[in-house]
Amino acid sequence: MSPVYWILILNLLILKPTSLLAGSRTVIGEIGNNDGGGSEPKDYAVELNVTNFDEVLKDTPATYAIVEFYAHWCPACRNYKPHYENVARLFNGPDAVHPGIILMARVDCALKINTKLCDKFSVGHYPMLFWGPSTKFSAGWEPNQAKAEIHVIDDGRTAELLLNWINRQIGRIFTSIIIWVCLKIAGAMYDAEEATPTAFDIILKLKMIKSEIRASLTNFLQLLVAHHPFRRNQLEQVELMEETSKRK
Repeated sequence: MSPVYWILILNLLILKPTSLLAGSRTVIGEIGNNDGGGSEPKDYAVELNVTNFDEVLKDTPATYAIVEFYAHWCPACRNYKPHYENVARLFNGPDAVHPGIILMARVDCALKINTKLCDKFSVGHYPMLFWGPSTKFSAGWEPNQAKAEIHVIDDGRTAELLLNWINRQIGRIFTSIIIWVCLKIAGAMYDAEEATPTAFDIILKLKMIKSEIRASLTNFLQLLVAHHPFRRNQLEQVELMEETSKRK
């Protein structure tokens, strides 16, 4: 395998976590964006309507569900959406941090098809959030209903408040998405520290340093010595430069 391949890999491993630290505010601000880099944010909450509401909630492997009843024209709903999506990302989708526990869903009450469904839950304002066992939503909800298994979430107007509300119901402490991203950044930094010597060990063991690329490799190592985020790796690059200069 070409030495250029390993140099490119090292660039990705080193520069990516460094840029994450330098722009952590940007990283957190972009949570929920499409992986493809588009301007439209990806929705993690499952959009339901009257045709699939009962089926989806009955068949989901998640023990609990949160359903947001909203209207697409509602300014408060639009403002609340990023908060709801930040929590939904924790529980929904293939990359969920806490999968299989809570299904986060929503229903647009502004659509005529959902009028009876929203009436079934006595929706009187937007957004209105409900919590309960996922299999119990088919019964709907009424105010002052005795021993109801579906409950209105009355303290979830921000992502942090909603997550705290969930924690109180389940008796667990789920990590907020911002803390999760910080842990990912820390993990990436650790990976960069460990990957740098590993990659160069492979280069040396496979005798991949040829005369025609020695000058380019030396220039790259000089950049690592000056800019690598870890002092340990900087010292390792000095040693590797000395080793490189000895090889013919």
